[in-house]
Amino acid sequence: MGIARKWVFPIIRILLIAVIAVALAKLAFVPDTAEESNPAVPTGAIVEPRIPVMLGTVTNDVVVTATVAADPAVPVKSTAAGTVNKIFVTQGSPVAAGDVVFDVKVPIERDPAKSVDAEGNPLPPIFRYENVTAPAGGVLSSLAVIQGQDVTIGMAAGQVAPPTFSVSGALQPEQQYRLLNQPTEATITITGGPAPFTCTGLSISTPLAGSGDDGGSAAGATGGATGGGATGSGTTVSCAVPAEVTVFSGLAAEMTIAGGRAENVLVVPTTAVRGAAQNGTVWVSTADGGTEERAVGLGLSDGSQVEITGGLEEGEEILEFAPGALSGPAEGECTTFPDGSMVCADPMPVS
Repeated sequence: MGIARKWVFPIIRILLIAVIAVALAKLAFVPDTAEESNPAVPTGAIVEPRIPVMLGTVTNDVVVTATVAADPAVPVKSTAAGTVNKIFVTQGSPVAAGDVVFDVKVPIERDPAKSVDAEGNPLPPIFRYENVTAPAGGVLSSLAVIQGQDVTIGMAAGQVAPPTFSVSGALQPEQQYRLLNQPTEATITITGGPAPFTCTGLSISTPLAGSGDDGGSAAGATGGATGGGATGSGTTVSCAVPAEVTVFSGLAAEMTIAGGRAENVLVVPTTAVRGAAQNGTVWVSTADGGTEERAVGLGLSDGSQVEITGGLEEGEEILEFAPGALSGPAEGECTTFPDGSMVCADPMPVS
């Protein structure tokens, strides 16, 4: 026992201290051979997300911010040149289409050979009377002529304000691709108003170059030189409010235009396609793990996914984000993919 205390235990203690010292020295001075010798070379790999082409449903509803407005007044134009003989309707009175507003006394020229009597005295002038009628029903909102006033053909003598209303809003140029089938009606939701209703007679109009009221030839030439076009504000979509619906001018509304619905069709996210209407390009996975560019036909789109009308088959794998396409939804927006999953972009933090 005395030998163990004197020789064995001290030797074991020295060996342990030596092992610990060697281990610490290795950690401190010997590099780990498992680490990359060149730290400038990246060790990660970028994997492009890919998704399969699947069947789905696309509902192409275009939503437009709109406003209710009274239909524009219709001018009352003189149909003859002469003198106002008698006014039958006063300003502010209701009129029906075809009601006589005033009449015009029009002189009739005589044959020079018959302009004098048997004694050579000139015959008195003769006249005919031309009625000027209301072009539409409503209220005669203005009347700019008085009895005895001379008028000319086509002269605007008054205005009739119809009792009808329309809903209209600005249509973005890219939204027109989604309305190529020219729908004829829309669903209107009035802010703080009645239940949503259907308006008919939907029209999409774009002002033609040079159609502005103040567009003379010089102004038109200037607009063309500077890249301008029509003096209008852009493409407008509008439809008529049914007579049984009570509305007021200036009310805010939301117009939902049904551009079509496609069920059980091939769909892909819009982010996977370069192009937005009629035709586009996707990147399809190949057998060797790469991708190849392929042209496809495009159908209906709801803004987050688009119908594929040709160029792809169900189950084929494509890049989720096409090179050059948007990488994802805008801040605060959500994208719904064909498998039902949804990805929403986080809004920017408020500082």
